[in-house]
Amino acid sequence: MNGVLAALRAWFADVPAVAVACSGGVDSLTLATVAHRAAPGTTLVVHSVTPAVPAAATARVLALAADEGWDLRLVRSREFEDARYLANPRDRCWSCKSHLYDAITELAGVVDGRTTLVSGANLDDLAEYRPGLVAAAERGVRHPYVEVGMGKADVRRTAAALGLDCADLPASPCLASRLYTGTAVTPARLRAVEVGEALLTARTGAAVVRCRIREDVVRVEVPDADRAAVTGTVLADVLTAMCALAPDLRTAVLDDEAYRPGRAFTLTPVAR
Repeated sequence: MNGVLAALRAWFADVPAVAVACSGGVDSLTLATVAHRAAPGTTLVVHSVTPAVPAAATARVLALAADEGWDLRLVRSREFEDARYLANPRDRCWSCKSHLYDAITELAGVVDGRTTLVSGANLDDLAEYRPGLVAAAERGVRHPYVEVGMGKADVRRTAAALGLDCADLPASPCLASRLYTGTAVTPARLRAVEVGEALLTARTGAAVVRCRIREDVVRVEVPDADRAAVTGTVLADVLTAMCALAPDLRTAVLDDEAYRPGRAFTLTPVAR
């Protein structure tokens, strides 16, 4: 681990200044910490606050920024002004990341005009369909973890070595990932997802929960070991809480299969 961390620190030593896109997950929180500790005077951490970002993620960013003394800037990227993003095509993440990186680039250019924009993508991400990586490539975003050969397990071990509480943080991508491809993205639905998942966690104790929406149906996913805890009463309460924010929802069901990352993504044809 010392070798991996040393390589990451050396990577940051070779760039004059960086802006770290920090979503609030373990990857970006760890990257921002390493970057800031390596060069606090030339590291900018940027977090986007939009309806797709869980409040808990923003809270983690704010808390760690205060503890570490980051130069943290909050931006509001413009994906919710983009009809293409709101239609939720299979490459929705391309639209989202495009708006995010454009907002950070604009901000970083104001700061000093020579800042390298970096993301927390790791080697494991390269094996998945990640249209956001296309948006990153189009804008010259660099991925330090990838460049030094770090996967997700390496990132978690690095976080633990740095003493960060997020080392074992479960994956929690943006709230829009809970909407099946083709189901329109709305702030109301995203807020409903956030509330539904918080209630589901409180009622079942499951470490990972998902309230995915396919048109007007909420499909609840939990790991196999927690499925028995998702009773009819729990489903009814989750639906009631979510309908208070998104009245178009009709029913909530326990998915036929246990939780699996990315289930809401489908290969619906898309043209750009």
